[in-house]
Amino acid sequence: MKEFDLIARLKTTLPTHDSVLAGAGDDCAVLNLGLPHDLVLFKTDAVVEGVHFTADTPPEKIGRKALARCLSDIAAMAGTPTHAVVTLALPTTFETTRVEAIYAGLNALAREHSVAIVGGETTANPDRLLLSIAMLGTVPRNRQVLRSGAKAEDAIFVTGTLGGSLSGRHLDFEPRLAEARWLAEHFTIHAMIDLSDGLAGDLRHILEASGVGAELLSSAVPVSRAAKQLARDESSAKPPLLAALTDGEDFELLFTIASRSAVPLLDAWRAQFPDVKLSCVGKITTTPGLRLRDERGLREFNLRGYEHFDS
Repeated sequence: MKEFDLIARLKTTLPTHDSVLAGAGDDCAVLNLGLPHDLVLFKTDAVVEGVHFTADTPPEKIGRKALARCLSDIAAMAGTPTHAVVTLALPTTFETTRVEAIYAGLNALAREHSVAIVGGETTANPDRLLLSIAMLGTVPRNRQVLRSGAKAEDAIFVTGTLGGSLSGRHLDFEPRLAEARWLAEHFTIHAMIDLSDGLAGDLRHILEASGVGAELLSSAVPVSRAAKQLARDESSAKPPLLAALTDGEDFELLFTIASRSAVPLLDAWRAQFPDVKLSCVGKITTTPGLRLRDERGLREFNLRGYEHFDS
Protein backbone atom coordinates (compact mmCIF):
# COMPACT_ATOMS: atom_id res chain seq x y z
CA MET A 1 0.00 0.00 0.00
CA LYS A 2 1.33 3.45 -0.95
CA GLU A 3 1.57 6.40 1.42
CA PHE A 4 -1.54 8.31 0.38
CA ASP A 5 -3.66 5.18 0.11
CA LEU A 6 -2.73 4.37 3.70
CA ILE A 7 -3.50 7.92 4.84
CA ALA A 8 -6.91 7.84 3.14
CA ARG A 9 -7.70 4.53 4.80
CA LEU A 10 -6.68 5.69 8.28
CA LYS A 11 -8.46 9.06 8.02
CA THR A 12 -11.87 7.39 8.08
CA THR A 13 -11.24 6.06 11.61
CA LEU A 14 -10.10 9.29 13.29
CA PRO A 15 -12.25 10.81 16.06
CA THR A 16 -13.07 14.51 15.84
CA HIS A 17 -15.30 17.17 17.39
CA ASP A 18 -16.76 20.61 16.76
CA SER A 19 -13.54 22.55 17.35
CA VAL A 20 -11.93 20.94 14.27
CA LEU A 21 -12.56 23.12 11.23
CA ALA A 22 -10.08 21.19 9.09
CA GLY A 23 -8.41 17.97 10.18
CA ALA A 24 -6.33 15.28 8.51
CA GLY A 25 -5.97 15.88 4.79
CA ASP A 26 -4.70 19.45 4.70
CA ASP A 27 -1.30 21.01 5.39
CA CYS A 28 -2.31 21.79 8.98
CA ALA A 29 -5.25 21.13 11.22
CA VAL A 30 -7.37 24.27 11.71
CA LEU A 31 -8.85 24.53 15.20
CA ASN A 32 -11.40 26.89 16.72
CA LEU A 33 -10.22 27.16 20.35
CA GLY A 34 -12.25 30.25 21.19
CA LEU A 35 -9.67 32.94 20.48
CA PRO A 36 -11.50 36.15 19.56
CA HIS A 37 -9.63 36.96 16.37
CA ASP A 38 -7.57 33.91 15.40
CA LEU A 39 -7.86 30.24 14.61
CA VAL A 40 -5.14 27.83 15.74
CA LEU A 41 -3.02 25.81 13.30
CA PHE A 42 -1.50 22.49 14.38
CA LYS A 43 1.07 20.50 12.42
CA THR A 44 3.61 17.71 12.88
CA ASP A 45 6.38 16.54 10.56
CA ALA A 46 9.46 14.34 10.81
CA VAL A 47 12.83 13.93 9.12
CA VAL A 48 14.49 10.52 9.10
CA GLU A 49 18.13 9.66 8.44
CA GLY A 50 18.43 7.86 5.12
CA VAL A 51 15.14 9.34 3.86
CA HIS A 52 15.32 13.13 4.33
CA PHE A 53 19.05 13.50 4.97
CA THR A 54 22.17 11.36 5.00
CA ALA A 55 24.57 10.40 7.77
CA ASP A 56 27.10 12.98 6.54
CA THR A 57 24.63 15.90 6.26
CA PRO A 58 25.87 18.85 8.36
CA PRO A 59 23.93 18.57 11.62
CA GLU A 60 22.91 22.24 11.70
CA LYS A 61 21.14 21.68 8.38
CA ILE A 62 19.29 18.65 9.74
CA GLY A 63 17.80 20.73 12.54
CA ARG A 64 17.03 23.61 10.22
CA LYS A 65 15.25 21.38 7.72
CA ALA A 66 13.16 19.68 10.39
CA LEU A 67 11.72 22.98 11.58
CA ALA A 68 11.51 24.54 8.11
CA ARG A 69 9.25 21.75 6.87
CA CYS A 70 6.65 22.62 9.53
CA LEU A 71 7.06 26.33 8.83
CA SER A 72 6.33 25.65 5.17
CA ASP A 73 3.07 23.89 6.11
CA ILE A 74 2.05 26.85 8.28
CA ALA A 75 2.78 29.07 5.27
CA ALA A 76 0.51 26.94 3.09
CA MET A 77 -2.39 27.93 5.38
CA ALA A 78 -1.34 31.63 5.30
CA GLY A 79 -0.56 31.43 9.02
CA THR A 80 2.03 32.58 11.55
CA PRO A 81 4.01 29.98 13.55
CA THR A 82 4.18 30.43 17.31
CA HIS A 83 5.33 27.36 19.31
CA ALA A 84 6.94 23.97 18.73
CA VAL A 85 7.92 20.82 20.58
CA VAL A 86 10.67 18.46 19.41
CA THR A 87 10.86 14.67 19.50
CA LEU A 88 14.41 13.39 19.08
CA ALA A 89 15.05 9.67 18.53
CA LEU A 90 18.70 8.65 18.67
CA PRO A 91 20.86 5.55 18.27
CA THR A 92 22.56 4.55 21.50
CA THR A 93 25.94 5.50 19.97
CA PHE A 94 24.96 9.14 19.37
CA GLU A 95 27.51 11.94 19.62
CA THR A 96 26.53 14.76 21.98
CA THR A 97 28.23 17.41 19.84
CA ARG A 98 26.19 16.32 16.79
CA VAL A 99 22.92 16.62 18.73
CA GLU A 100 23.90 20.06 20.00
CA ALA A 101 24.69 21.16 16.44
CA ILE A 102 21.29 19.86 15.23
CA TYR A 103 19.62 21.99 17.88
CA ALA A 104 21.77 24.98 16.93
CA GLY A 105 20.39 24.87 13.39
CA LEU A 106 16.84 24.33 14.63
CA ASN A 107 17.06 27.12 17.22
CA ALA A 108 18.52 29.64 14.79
CA LEU A 109 15.59 29.26 12.38
CA ALA A 110 13.10 29.29 15.26
CA ARG A 111 14.49 32.62 16.49
CA GLU A 112 14.35 34.03 12.95
CA HIS A 113 10.59 33.37 12.86
CA SER A 114 9.85 34.07 16.57
CA VAL A 115 8.96 30.45 17.29
CA ALA A 116 9.29 29.34 20.92
CA ILE A 117 10.61 25.80 21.42
CA VAL A 118 8.67 24.75 24.50
CA GLY A 119 9.59 21.13 25.14
CA GLY A 120 9.58 17.70 23.56
CA GLU A 121 10.77 14.14 24.02
CA THR A 122 13.97 12.15 23.65
CA THR A 123 14.02 8.43 23.03
CA ALA A 124 16.27 5.66 21.78
CA ASN A 125 15.97 4.49 18.17
CA PRO A 126 18.55 1.76 17.49
CA ASP A 127 18.55 2.06 13.72
CA ARG A 128 18.90 5.76 12.86
CA LEU A 129 18.29 9.36 13.89
CA LEU A 130 14.76 10.74 13.68
CA LEU A 131 13.68 14.32 14.43
CA SER A 132 9.98 15.17 14.65
CA ILE A 133 8.49 18.64 15.15
CA ALA A 134 4.97 19.44 16.32
CA MET A 135 4.08 23.10 15.72
CA LEU A 136 1.32 25.52 16.64
CA GLY A 137 0.45 28.67 14.75
CA THR A 138 -2.36 31.13 14.24
CA VAL A 139 -4.26 32.54 11.30
CA PRO A 140 -6.85 35.35 11.35
CA ARG A 141 -10.40 34.06 11.29
CA ASN A 142 -11.73 33.63 7.74
CA ARG A 143 -8.26 34.07 6.25
CA GLN A 144 -7.09 30.44 6.39
CA VAL A 145 -6.49 28.88 2.97
CA LEU A 146 -7.34 25.20 2.49
CA ARG A 147 -6.66 22.74 -0.32
CA SER A 148 -10.35 22.34 -1.07
CA GLY A 149 -11.35 25.68 -2.59
CA ALA A 150 -10.05 25.52 -6.17
CA LYS A 151 -12.65 26.49 -8.80
CA ALA A 152 -12.96 25.82 -12.51
CA GLU A 153 -11.10 28.41 -14.62
CA ASP A 154 -8.84 29.42 -11.71
CA ALA A 155 -5.29 30.28 -12.67
CA ILE A 156 -2.64 28.03 -11.08
CA PHE A 157 0.46 29.77 -9.70
CA VAL A 158 3.71 28.54 -8.21
CA THR A 159 6.49 30.47 -6.47
CA GLY A 160 10.20 29.97 -7.13
CA THR A 161 11.70 27.32 -9.38
CA LEU A 162 11.26 23.56 -9.20
CA GLY A 163 13.25 20.35 -9.44
CA GLY A 164 16.72 19.20 -8.49
CA SER A 165 16.29 20.00 -4.80
CA LEU A 166 18.55 17.11 -3.73
CA SER A 167 21.49 19.10 -5.10
CA GLY A 168 21.29 20.99 -1.81
CA ARG A 169 18.27 23.25 -1.74
CA HIS A 170 16.15 20.76 0.24
CA LEU A 171 18.38 21.66 3.21
CA ASP A 172 18.44 25.42 2.71
CA PHE A 173 14.98 26.46 1.44
CA GLU A 174 13.20 29.51 2.82
CA PRO A 175 9.63 28.83 4.00
CA ARG A 176 7.32 31.24 2.16
CA LEU A 177 5.62 32.58 5.29
CA ALA A 178 5.69 36.29 4.44
CA GLU A 179 4.64 35.65 0.86
CA ALA A 180 1.67 33.50 1.88
CA ARG A 181 0.39 35.98 4.46
CA TRP A 182 0.69 38.79 1.92
CA LEU A 183 -1.25 36.75 -0.64
CA ALA A 184 -4.10 36.04 1.78
CA GLU A 185 -4.23 39.67 2.92
CA HIS A 186 -4.35 41.23 -0.56
CA PHE A 187 -6.05 38.60 -2.75
CA THR A 188 -8.71 35.91 -2.50
CA ILE A 189 -6.69 32.70 -2.73
CA HIS A 190 -8.99 29.77 -3.42
CA ALA A 191 -6.64 26.87 -2.56
CA MET A 192 -3.00 26.52 -1.52
CA ILE A 193 -0.44 23.85 -0.64
CA ASP A 194 3.31 23.72 -0.18
CA LEU A 195 5.34 21.64 -2.63
CA SER A 196 6.89 18.83 -0.64
CA ASP A 197 6.12 15.91 -2.96
CA GLY A 198 6.44 17.55 -6.40
CA LEU A 199 4.18 19.78 -8.48
CA ALA A 200 2.30 16.88 -10.08
CA GLY A 201 1.72 15.11 -6.78
CA ASP A 202 0.78 18.12 -4.68
CA LEU A 203 -1.45 19.65 -7.35
CA ARG A 204 -3.39 16.39 -7.32
CA HIS A 205 -4.05 16.87 -3.60
CA ILE A 206 -5.75 20.18 -4.44
CA LEU A 207 -7.67 18.62 -7.34
CA GLU A 208 -8.93 15.72 -5.24
CA ALA A 209 -9.90 17.94 -2.31
CA SER A 210 -11.67 20.42 -4.60
CA GLY A 211 -13.33 17.95 -7.00
CA VAL A 212 -11.78 19.49 -10.11
CA GLY A 213 -9.06 18.82 -12.71
CA ALA A 214 -6.17 20.83 -14.12
CA GLU A 215 -4.21 21.61 -17.25
CA LEU A 216 -0.54 22.56 -16.99
CA LEU A 217 1.43 24.35 -19.71
CA SER A 218 4.84 22.67 -19.93
CA SER A 219 6.64 25.78 -21.18
CA ALA A 220 5.39 27.77 -18.16
CA VAL A 221 6.68 25.40 -15.46
CA PRO A 222 9.67 27.15 -13.80
CA VAL A 223 12.49 24.59 -13.97
CA SER A 224 15.41 25.21 -11.61
CA ARG A 225 19.02 25.59 -12.70
CA ALA A 226 19.86 22.59 -10.52
CA ALA A 227 17.48 20.33 -12.44
CA LYS A 228 18.93 21.51 -15.76
CA GLN A 229 22.48 21.05 -14.52
CA LEU A 230 21.79 17.52 -13.29
CA ALA A 231 20.35 16.61 -16.69
CA ARG A 232 23.54 17.87 -18.36
CA ASP A 233 25.92 16.18 -15.92
CA GLU A 234 24.27 12.83 -15.26
CA SER A 235 22.94 10.55 -18.00
CA SER A 236 20.62 8.86 -15.49
CA ALA A 237 19.06 12.14 -14.29
CA LYS A 238 15.45 12.99 -15.08
CA PRO A 239 14.69 15.39 -17.94
CA PRO A 240 14.43 18.87 -16.37
CA LEU A 241 10.66 19.25 -16.86
CA LEU A 242 9.98 15.84 -15.36
CA ALA A 243 12.21 16.73 -12.39
CA ALA A 244 10.25 19.95 -11.86
CA LEU A 245 6.99 18.00 -11.91
CA THR A 246 7.95 15.05 -9.72
CA ASP A 247 11.14 15.55 -7.67
CA GLY A 248 9.62 17.04 -4.52
CA GLU A 249 11.21 18.88 -1.57
CA ASP A 250 10.93 22.27 -3.33
CA PHE A 251 8.82 23.74 -0.50
CA GLU A 252 7.42 26.47 -2.72
CA LEU A 253 3.78 27.63 -2.66
CA LEU A 254 1.26 26.28 -5.17
CA PHE A 255 -2.07 28.10 -5.22
CA THR A 256 -5.11 28.93 -7.33
CA ILE A 257 -6.83 32.25 -7.83
CA ALA A 258 -9.62 33.60 -10.06
CA SER A 259 -8.23 34.16 -13.56
CA ARG A 260 -9.36 37.81 -13.56
CA SER A 261 -6.93 38.43 -10.68
CA ALA A 262 -3.91 36.87 -12.41
CA VAL A 263 -2.48 40.02 -14.02
CA PRO A 264 -3.04 42.29 -10.99
CA LEU A 265 -1.42 39.62 -8.83
CA LEU A 266 1.66 39.37 -11.04
CA ASP A 267 2.08 43.16 -11.10
CA ALA A 268 1.69 43.48 -7.33
CA TRP A 269 3.97 40.51 -6.66
CA ARG A 270 6.85 41.94 -8.70
CA ALA A 271 6.68 45.12 -6.66
CA GLN A 272 6.43 43.31 -3.30
CA PHE A 273 8.78 40.33 -3.87
CA PRO A 274 11.16 41.24 -6.70
CA ASP A 275 13.59 38.44 -5.79
CA VAL A 276 11.01 35.61 -5.76
CA LYS A 277 9.80 34.28 -9.09
CA LEU A 278 6.04 33.80 -9.54
CA SER A 279 4.73 31.77 -12.48
CA CYS A 280 1.25 31.07 -13.83
CA VAL A 281 1.59 27.42 -14.87
CA GLY A 282 -1.92 26.42 -15.90
CA LYS A 283 -5.62 26.47 -15.12
CA ILE A 284 -8.22 24.52 -13.17
CA THR A 285 -10.76 22.61 -15.28
CA THR A 286 -14.06 20.85 -14.69
CA THR A 287 -12.71 17.67 -16.29
CA PRO A 288 -11.10 15.49 -13.60
CA GLY A 289 -7.44 14.50 -13.79
CA LEU A 290 -4.20 16.25 -14.65
CA ARG A 291 -3.20 17.05 -18.23
CA LEU A 292 -0.04 18.57 -19.69
CA ARG A 293 -0.02 20.80 -22.76
CA ASP A 294 3.19 20.91 -24.80
CA GLU A 295 4.26 21.10 -28.44
CA ARG A 296 2.57 17.73 -29.06
CA GLY A 297 -0.78 18.96 -27.78
CA LEU A 298 -2.76 18.09 -24.65
CA ARG A 299 -2.19 14.71 -22.98
CA GLU A 300 -2.86 12.99 -19.69
CA PHE A 301 -0.04 13.22 -17.15
CA ASN A 302 -0.23 10.17 -14.92
CA LEU A 303 3.07 10.36 -13.04
CA ARG A 304 2.89 11.54 -9.46
CA GLY A 305 5.42 13.08 -7.13
CA TYR A 306 7.31 11.40 -4.31
CA GLU A 307 5.47 8.88 -2.13
CA HIS A 308 6.79 6.95 0.86
CA PHE A 309 6.41 3.17 0.51
CA ASP A 310 6.43 3.49 -3.31
CA SER A 311 8.30 0.42 -4.58
